[in-house]
Amino acid sequence: MPLFLWGDSDGERMRESYFDMYPGIWRHGDWIRITPRGGAVIYGRSDSTINRQGVRMGTSEIYRATAAVDEVTDALVVDIPSAGGPDSHASNSGPGGEELWMILFVVLRDGLHLEPELEVRIKQRIREDCSPRHVPNQILQIDEVPRTLSGKVLEVPVKRILMGAVPSEAASVESLANPHSLDYFVKLAGDMSR
Repeated sequence: MPLFLWGDSDGERMRESYFDMYPGIWRHGDWIRITPRGGAVIYGRSDSTINRQGVRMGTSEIYRATAAVDEVTDALVVDIPSAGGPDSHASNSGPGGEELWMILFVVLRDGLHLEPELEVRIKQRIREDCSPRHVPNQILQIDEVPRTLSGKVLEVPVKRILMGAVPSEAASVESLANPHSLDYFVKLAGDMSR
């Protein structure tokens, strides 16, 4: 647990970041399960967990399955409230009962394009390695995955942008290794809102 945050002399940011949700209890933001023997299974960040019909899975599991497909070099996955798209009947309910639409964005090896056969193989790999519930509703090819300077995938900011947030409020451009990579998601959000 961090003792303080740099430049937070009164401790306000520390309290807001870690203690606001459960006063007096440190909330670190990871999903964990305590085993009967007292051990802990860490599933990953709670803000980057995909919940499909009550079954939670860390995005890292989906990325691991996707990476097993040779043509895929990188990926990003989000689930957003369904806008009633063409396949909305295939969406899943989120924790609040809303319909969620899961989109997997993939970067492919140079010169390759996302063909239907490749989509089938990616979905089959996720079905086998993760669960049938975590097969994405849609797979889209992108040029690059947006990342922070430290290499973290920007799942939450991309999700916020796709849900209509202003990009400058969703992510700090100064913290991005490739800020231009968000342009694709801004355009997609605009297309989805029409």
